[in-house]
Amino acid sequence: MPPPYVRSVATSPIILDRPEGKGLAAGTLGLWGSTVIGLASTAPVYSLVATLGFVVLAVGAQAPIAFVIAFIPMLFIAFAYRELNHAVPDCGTAFTWGTKAFGPWVGWLGGWGVAVAGMVVLANLAQIAGIYFWALVDGIVRNPDDALLADNVWLVTVTGVVFIGLMTWVSWRGVEIGERIQNILLGIQYLALAIFVVAALWQFFAGTAPDPTPFDWAWFNPFAFTEWSSFVEAILLALFIYWGWDTCLALNEETKDPKRIPGRAALLTTVILLITYVGVTVAAMMYAGLGESGTGLGNEANAEDFFLAVKDGLLGPVGWVLVVAVMISAISSTQTTILPTARGTLAMAAYRALPKRFATVHPRYKTPSFSTLVMGIVASLYYIGMTLISDNILQDSILSLGLAIAFYYAITGYACVWYFRDELFTSARNFFYKGLLPLLGALMLTYAFVQSAIDMYQVDYGYTVLLGIGGTFVLGIGALAVGVLLMFLWFAFPRSKPFFRGESLNRDTPVLVPDDPADYVRSVDGGV
Repeated sequence: MPPPYVRSVATSPIILDRPEGKGLAAGTLGLWGSTVIGLASTAPVYSLVATLGFVVLAVGAQAPIAFVIAFIPMLFIAFAYRELNHAVPDCGTAFTWGTKAFGPWVGWLGGWGVAVAGMVVLANLAQIAGIYFWALVDGIVRNPDDALLADNVWLVTVTGVVFIGLMTWVSWRGVEIGERIQNILLGIQYLALAIFVVAALWQFFAGTAPDPTPFDWAWFNPFAFTEWSSFVEAILLALFIYWGWDTCLALNEETKDPKRIPGRAALLTTVILLITYVGVTVAAMMYAGLGESGTGLGNEANAEDFFLAVKDGLLGPVGWVLVVAVMISAISSTQTTILPTARGTLAMAAYRALPKRFATVHPRYKTPSFSTLVMGIVASLYYIGMTLISDNILQDSILSLGLAIAFYYAITGYACVWYFRDELFTSARNFFYKGLLPLLGALMLTYAFVQSAIDMYQVDYGYTVLLGIGGTFVLGIGALAVGVLLMFLWFAFPRSKPFFRGESLNRDTPVLVPDDPADYVRSVDGGV
């Protein structure tokens, strides 16, 4: 008997249960590989560099508990991802789950949220990779009388575009080679963080730290925050550094056991990140203190890059290790950020939510070839365009990133509750993991979205003012609004009708992946 499919007028059928799924490389990743990619996507070293100083400026000694509190909604949403992935292991993630729960319009916007977040952050990561690459060169070969290469905007921009191109090629070439590269790059990042923590604690106990500050359990007191606005600011900043763990869910169809391993990897990733961020923060506070001068974490001059401020005093002639770590962190995340967006657009095309071309899979490498190349090209053009207009515009678009993140994470949390609504009261486990915790996570992120939008609306937020209001607000809300326009544009094409009529993807549509883990080949890491 031929496999069932959904027909539309004057269009070819969509096969909904072919065993090869969407054509991706099934069984390539195990738990270790999925976790490595999830961690790499968050860029742990760069995330700390970009955030730690600002969190301390906001809440002082309560920085460690701020990272812990920000972890809570991430954990709750990770439960939502795990439960939805177990039921619907589809690489479309927020798009697919949002559509199954709420229909095509909400699902399409959820997919757009993933895409726009990836595009914006790629420009940021490319810029950071370029800056730190030339900062490393400056430190090795620069004559003190020469201008800093890292300050040359166009040199940095060209270098960043080259990095995007290289990482796009790696993503196009296959998940297997990507995982192997990420194992190396993530290992270097964590080695650098370990060196930082050990050196900081060593100098603290030796009494040679610039401002040794004894550990205090009060740093973990959630009731010690003095200002609500500062608390909210710190939590929103901390939320950003956890973002990216969901990449391992977008690779579910390329995982040895797509129903179980991606969800476990997501939870494991968030816990590892919590330990990493809190551990490094405590070591930094014990080493440098909270002073407003010198290498103190309270010094505004150090907020944008704490590692650069302390590297020479902490590590002396090998301080370049921290520069390399930040550069590698940005390059690593550049590659892993391409993965979920390419697979999201692949899924959208497979269900007729985008033109069919986006569903093209490379016959040999089993990657979403067209979607991957488009992602790299669009991110490069966006980066170049924003640089041409104004670096301040680029920075404000990056500051607005939290809106897109909170938007599609919240959609996923609500989708989990609604999708499983008939099962919530059948067991205590279902009530908590499919209902209460995802709902709480979604509500927290909804508040984060609203509060962020209110703050960004103010003219003194960020670097620019557009249309008489905060440029960050205009860019953040504008990016989501562009998604609405594109959705209606696609709706106007006849080929989109099966999707928007709920025919090509609905609650009862079978997933496009094999159900039996035995169908998969052995993964790169043995499926551990």
